[in-house]
Amino acid sequence: MHRSRLAGFMIDCRTDDLDTAAEFWSRALGYPAGEPEDGKYIKLGTPDGEPYIEVQKVGHASRIHLDIESDDVEAEVRRLEKLGATRVEAVRTWVVMEAPDGQRFCVTRHGHKYFDETANRWNEEGEQQ
Repeated sequence: MHRSRLAGFMIDCRTDDLDTAAEFWSRALGYPAGEPEDGKYIKLGTPDGEPYIEVQKVGHASRIHLDIESDDVEAEVRRLEKLGATRVEAVRTWVVMEAPDGQRFCVTRHGHKYFDETANRWNEEGEQQ
């Protein structure tokens, strides 16, 4: 058995000015922008218990994608593959996937402090428990 849940949203920005992009999204959504991490990410200060929102500098077209967090990334990837998603690439500790209709998303290691209370539980056959 493994667990997973919606972790958050990544706002992918094809830009050379991540600070300006983060400032736009901070003001648009009403969440304060944090400090840049690795020159590639800026977290917005979402309320405790809500999904995270990060502004991310990317080299591909701008878009918004979601992250699913899991206590077993590989088991979650296999479950999603059974549903028709495809594995695009493994990056550090997460896997980029594509839904049957083409939307990209990531499966990441869990880290949300409410993960234990809010995660879905899946058996070996991928059925919700």
